[in-house]
Amino acid sequence: MFKQFMEDAKSIAQRDPAATSVLEVIFLYSGFHAVCFHRVAHWFYNKNMCLIARFISQLSRFLTGIEIHPGAKIGKGLFIDHGMGVVIGETAEVGDNCTIYHNVTLGGTGKDKGKRHPTIGNNVLISTGAKVLGPFKVGDNSRIGANAVVLSEVEPNTTVVGVPGRAVKRGDQKIVPSIELDQIHIPDPVALELCKIKQRLESLEKELSQKQHEPEGTKEKSVSQEIYEG
Repeated sequence: MFKQFMEDAKSIAQRDPAATSVLEVIFLYSGFHAVCFHRVAHWFYNKNMCLIARFISQLSRFLTGIEIHPGAKIGKGLFIDHGMGVVIGETAEVGDNCTIYHNVTLGGTGKDKGKRHPTIGNNVLISTGAKVLGPFKVGDNSRIGANAVVLSEVEPNTTVVGVPGRAVKRGDQKIVPSIELDQIHIPDPVALELCKIKQRLESLEKELSQKQHEPEGTKEKSVSQEIYEG
């Protein structure tokens, strides 16, 4: 377990431009502390010592502001940046080398028993304020935009933004957002829709202008043709 702690700390130090050393991560990063507490709590949870496990997780919550249920499965190299307000549910699974920003929730959608929280693949970045709710998978190398609400499965190499979350495909192009830590250059679905509306309006205005400059008879014929075709 100590070896895993050191690997996590080195991974964070390599990926975070604000980190000056591994020692800084070990002593001063609340996200690292929360993951360490969780690994201990998860060990007790697997030994059916649930009371001790929950005590450790609640102590971690008090000290770091990050709540990870001891039943959650966390892979290698998880980087919880800033971390305040992060909640990870009991049946959630997080893959290797993922990055989670503050106010993120990996939660369920009701009182269902069994698997009710998301499974996060490897190299996934979940931006500030995002909510991933339900027992589905977020594929490897995906990105969840800031404040997105994701309620259904996300394919690998996909960026999801908006409320509810919309996927912006990246095709077969492989990305490693967890290493890049880039939560800014993500498409805005509202802006894309507004752009489409603007293009449509410009097209209609151009068409209307052309009709206004047509000879009277031709214009009437064109209008009657449109009525007939409609």
